[in-house]
Amino acid sequence: MPRRKRLRKVVAPPKFQGYKPYGINGESKESVELLYEEYEAIKLADYDFLNHSEAAKLMGISRPTFARIYESARRKIAKALTEAKEIVTVFGDIELDGSWFLCKDCHAKFTCPTPTEGIGCPMCKSQDVQLIGES
Repeated sequence: MPRRKRLRKVVAPPKFQGYKPYGINGESKESVELLYEEYEAIKLADYDFLNHSEAAKLMGISRPTFARIYESARRKIAKALTEAKEIVTVFGDIELDGSWFLCKDCHAKFTCPTPTEGIGCPMCKSQDVQLIGES
């Protein structure tokens, strides 16, 4: 029986729900699912310029596990670019750093330092929000 999968720590969810290729005739039938932990791995390694050991420590996983997640993310992005497929972000096996909410009206993602009753969206002031992650 395999070990229980350790949740990966993600500082913040991606600021987008996905990407679509530009200039393709018709809708692409398939999409590539990029997990939040794969997005975080790409962000830490390629955007924040951390080495794999530092990034793995931030995500609360081993360096070999980080390398596997990073490699998977790179392959998915390469496939989406080469085959002109849409990239869609998916929650995955993560633990968000703090309490994060999603507005069901404008789809904004936001955090609140102290969770309160009746929290509303800071962008559109809607009360129709859902909790998407909590540490």
